[in-house]
Amino acid sequence: MSTTSLQSTTGQQEISIEEIVLPPSQPRRYFDPEKLAQLSASISQFGVLEPLLVRPTNNNLYELVAGERRLRASKMAGLTSVPVIIRSLNDEDAWQLSLIENLLREDLNPLEETEGILQLLAIQIDESIPSVVKLLNRMQNEEKGKVTPNVMGSPTAQIIESVFEDLGLMNWQSFVKNRLPLLKLPPDILEVLRSGELDYTKAVAIAKVKDEAMRQSLLEEVIEKSLSLSGIRQRVAEINQTVKQEDTLKSGLDNTYRLIKSSRIWDNTKKRRQLEKLLVQIEKLVSGE
Repeated sequence: MSTTSLQSTTGQQEISIEEIVLPPSQPRRYFDPEKLAQLSASISQFGVLEPLLVRPTNNNLYELVAGERRLRASKMAGLTSVPVIIRSLNDEDAWQLSLIENLLREDLNPLEETEGILQLLAIQIDESIPSVVKLLNRMQNEEKGKVTPNVMGSPTAQIIESVFEDLGLMNWQSFVKNRLPLLKLPPDILEVLRSGELDYTKAVAIAKVKDEAMRQSLLEEVIEKSLSLSGIRQRVAEINQTVKQEDTLKSGLDNTYRLIKSSRIWDNTKKRRQLEKLLVQIEKLVSGE
């Protein structure tokens, strides 16, 4: 982040909420309604304890850089003005500050945190997010001795390590092992994870159910009953065992059908009658008679 852009700063002051506009995009996408209500109640009683960070726009308004949760809660509390610090920032610095501010807050969910770290890394090393993911996986493989080293120790790797060290949330190895897999989760799980209703370790466990309908059913059960991680793993094992048995049975039926079609059973009256009786029994079994 450039230092010159941070020099133009004003002290804390009050401005009208109507003068604050949101940026085109925000690192944070979900706000827990219950926690937002709690913050609103606190603001009603004690006021906004930490000022919002804004930057001036060309039309005499102020664009929010950091503090959207405080802004939302202030509106809920009926405030008409909020304390702010005004800082002249370019687009890149504003985005970085917004990312960092969000990443250092405890109530950010794991998916938002993962996406935020990737966005911050992408800015720092001037690469796309897919390229950052590829670099991190390469660093992991190099550290494990799976590939010839050509990234570890490079200026790019040093910047990546520095970002994780400055954030103090986790090291890059833990991020690659535990957080990058979240990006590959099925959309139904990602949606619940983003809403904050599901811990990421539980999300990873549920994702091991490949059948979409069964996975959705388990997801609903986990949320409704607040199943523990061990309880989820047990249910996943049961479901996958059922699916395996069903697949084995289906495969056996398919093989039997192909064998019957290719056989000369139709030329044998006795065998054909036995097959007809078996078909009647199967129909009764399936229909529940």
